[in-house]
Amino acid sequence: MKQRLNKQLLNRSSLKQQAVRIAVLMGGDSAESEISLQGGRAVLTALQSKGFNATAIDVKDKGIKQLCEKAYDCAFIMLHGRGGEDGLMQGLLEMMQIPYTGSGVLASALAMDKLRTKQIWQAAGLPTPVYQQIKTEQDCALALQTVGLPMIIKPVLEGSSIGMSKVEAEDELMPAWEKARRCGGAVIAEEWIEGKEYTAAILEEQVLPVIRLQTPRKFYDYEAKYAASDTQYICPCGLNQADEQLVAELVKKAFFAVGASGWGRVDFMIDNEDQPWLIEVNTVPGMTSHSLVPMAAAQAGLSFDELVVEILNTAAEGCEQ
Repeated sequence: MKQRLNKQLLNRSSLKQQAVRIAVLMGGDSAESEISLQGGRAVLTALQSKGFNATAIDVKDKGIKQLCEKAYDCAFIMLHGRGGEDGLMQGLLEMMQIPYTGSGVLASALAMDKLRTKQIWQAAGLPTPVYQQIKTEQDCALALQTVGLPMIIKPVLEGSSIGMSKVEAEDELMPAWEKARRCGGAVIAEEWIEGKEYTAAILEEQVLPVIRLQTPRKFYDYEAKYAASDTQYICPCGLNQADEQLVAELVKKAFFAVGASGWGRVDFMIDNEDQPWLIEVNTVPGMTSHSLVPMAAAQAGLSFDELVVEILNTAAEGCEQ
């Protein structure tokens, strides 16, 4: 069971805040380690500016040993990808009885797996694009029939769009599959949705203002997320109030369907017929200068430092269902 941090220790008293020893977990060995380090440093600075006794731990190399040797009251997880966002770190922290931010073991594992997430959404009657798992060359041919062109090829266990490719012609499919396979784990072909791309951050039970994403690239890939200067983030997103409320309810259903809790982000599309399609859940979203949750929080009136404290509070909230 997920441990809870005593919420009385998180009040505005500097004496009590200094008594809370917080490990900010970052880095690691995943393909998203550099983004994790950037976000982790920003979180560390925010916590320290608010008077908390926070320490950075890069879980690569001797980081786990440091975590085990020192007595920490709480872990602020800023790890992305495998080994940090997939339930492994959450399981270790539960064994050590250290409360931590965000979702528990099961929800973290499910949300990291795009295939399992889609299967849960389908079982719950939630809209998600048609897909086909690709294990063999024969499956590639089957995907052309079941999914059709254009499609997007995804490794199911990576984040930040790593290993993903848009496929517009039959001869592009095999190279895209090989690229995704190199990431390890299962690979899916997913129907390409023509329309607008959005993301919605969740903080506790609240859906923050929706952001529309716009890029001149084929899709919102790694470059568009973290390096490009021509990516546009539109917030308010352009939906009318009634439609944004409907989308917010769908996002909450998608988030809680996988058992997620605390904070996170749900990515979705709205096609040219105004039908929303759920794409994926992020249980540890980025917290860099390009990141979406801080943008949404700012639109809701929360500064970055205030957002970090609110996320810290999730370590004191309910356990995984």
